Amino acid sequence: MPVPWFLLSLALGRNPVVVSLERLVGPEDAARCSSGLSCHLWDGDVLCLPGNIVSTPGPVLVPRHLQTELVLRCHQETDCDLCVRVVVHLAVHEQWEEPGEEKQFEGAADLELEEPRNASLQAQVVLSFQAYPVARCVLLEVQVPAALVQPGQSVGSVVFDCFEAALGAEVRIWSYTQPRYQKELNLTKQLPALPWLNVSTDGDNVHLVLAVSEEQHYGLLLYWNQVQGPPKPWWHKNLTGPQTITLNHTDLVPCLCIQVWPLTPDSVRTSICPFKEDPRAHRNLWRVARLRLLSPRTWRLDAPCSLSAEAVLCWQTPGGGPCQPLVPPLPQENVTVNKAHEFPLLKGHPNLCVQVSIWEKLKLQECLWADSLGPLKDDMLLVDIRGPQDNRSLCALEPSGCTPLPSRVSTRAAHFGEQLIQDLQSGLCLQLWNGDLGALWACPMDKYIHKRWALVWLACLLFTAALILFLLCKKDRVKGRLRLWKQDVRSGVAARGRAALLLYSADDVGFERLVGALASALSQLSLRVAVDLWSRRELSAQGPLAWFHAQRRQTLQEGGVVVLLFSPGAVAACREWLQGGAAAPGAHGPHDAFAASLSCVLPDFSQGRAPGSYVGACFDRLLHLDAVPDLFRTVPVFSLPSQLLDFLGALQGPSASHPGLLQGWAEQVSQALQPALDSCFQSLGAPELSRGMEPGGDWT
Repeated sequence: MPVPWFLLSLALGRNPVVVSLERLVGPEDAARCSSGLSCHLWDGDVLCLPGNIVSTPGPVLVPRHLQTELVLRCHQETDCDLCVRVVVHLAVHEQWEEPGEEKQFEGAADLELEEPRNASLQAQVVLSFQAYPVARCVLLEVQVPAALVQPGQSVGSVVFDCFEAALGAEVRIWSYTQPRYQKELNLTKQLPALPWLNVSTDGDNVHLVLAVSEEQHYGLLLYWNQVQGPPKPWWHKNLTGPQTITLNHTDLVPCLCIQVWPLTPDSVRTSICPFKEDPRAHRNLWRVARLRLLSPRTWRLDAPCSLSAEAVLCWQTPGGGPCQPLVPPLPQENVTVNKAHEFPLLKGHPNLCVQVSIWEKLKLQECLWADSLGPLKDDMLLVDIRGPQDNRSLCALEPSGCTPLPSRVSTRAAHFGEQLIQDLQSGLCLQLWNGDLGALWACPMDKYIHKRWALVWLACLLFTAALILFLLCKKDRVKGRLRLWKQDVRSGVAARGRAALLLYSADDVGFERLVGALASALSQLSLRVAVDLWSRRELSAQGPLAWFHAQRRQTLQEGGVVVLLFSPGAVAACREWLQGGAAAPGAHGPHDAFAASLSCVLPDFSQGRAPGSYVGACFDRLLHLDAVPDLFRTVPVFSLPSQLLDFLGALQGPSASHPGLLQGWAEQVSQALQPALDSCFQSLGAPELSRGMEPGGDWT
């Protein structure tokens, strides 16, 4: 294939040695020998058939050493192919070699006649060359004069020009004689690749860096190099100029290869497979590998790359634990990916699974029949083993091993041993496999489990009946204790009640003191109360809006209630929002969560989400109920402390306590509120109070 000269110069460097690389003109192969030897190259390629090793009839010529050299085979001045020159060093060999287990080459005596030690020697030397996708074999005839024949000594060399190969290719060369007197010589070489293709890693990403000139046009192909079958393309694109292609590390597999070539006619394609030894690529390969059931008796392992693994059937019990391999009697099988394999089974079963392992390390396990036959069954697997002279033994496969039947050991299979044998003889077990070494049977265990559970249920029913009879005999005493227990439970539930978030407008210091008294009194009832008075540090750090939003979300998620405490200042703040905007900056204090929270509270009321989550309240003599905007009356609004009993019931919600208990709590809260309420009332002037008592307009 013609290669542009600048590509070869890129690949091979620009030092004087490379610039003086020998050029061969013309497409013909040629051979030449060192001084004193004569040689001849057969026309055309020959079949690559090494044959078996035969004994030497006397002194013979054999290859002793292989050398390679890169040359150029040029069709024009700048139109050349990279070519591999092979040099075979020959020596005289005189030793009787046993052919071992191989058969001797038939007719060897006819082809190689015994000659005196001072006679000339002649040999047919084969050169075999492989560089995917090229494979060639050529035959060289070499003759050595008698003067150079010295046993064990080198007699010279023969040079072959040449085998063409692509940049970056891996080449393999073998040399042997016909007939063959010893093992083949072999040599593997990696030809230089284009240096403008580089692979680098950065964390979880892999970068393919192509450093070429701005005007260079080339193609890039990512493909899976599969041993079984042709390469499978994955991604292809024609590019121009320098590029960096980024791959995720999860895309790497050992057989992922990169191929680059200039977009010119008959250009050489350079391929590298840089991830063969990458641990991440091997982990990804097993991650994407999948076992598939093709039919009831055939399966396939799907994977992008070839795997050297073994597969075996195993039995998985519903209770978990390891899947027990069925070897023996079923043998292990070498796995070929993307190829159908056949199970040696008569029937499928959901408990039968396939294990794939490499170097005895489990890599993959799937129960292929679970999708078609349902979940795992509580069946017992019986193994019928047939020995010599028709000797047979029966055992049940358990986690501890295969338990012989019948047996007196304390295992589940031994306990039902007689019943399992009867089921097998009666044809109630499903035969999964039958071979020369034995058979496998799956016997249902459901009926035995049902019998055991029936006894347990009968015992429970008898115990329940006895307990009911005893309670009837102690009816009055038990009834009293149940009543007390019921009240205690209700009290506990009420005490734990719903979380309560108090929102208010900080009108003055007296009103803040009144709100603090209410919060403290409610917390004495074991209600979880949240109020900004107790969270000033968090309020300053987060800001009023963020603090309220977090508290509101937590309270509502826990099934709590948000309490809106209305005051003249709160009503005024609502009026500002409802009439077209938020309050002016600085109108409220830095810790006033009420003004900041209106942007979240008002949508809940306008969209109908407030009932059940909000409660309103105001204080007697400070604000009349009619002054509360109509928008907020979609939820209960109470005047405190006159309606304190109903207020506490609303806080409790569906789990409200006994009325007697609520009455006691109401009196306790009222006593705590009264001093703070009187103090707040006295601090307000009569005109300001009268304005606060006036009913508000329509805020809807």
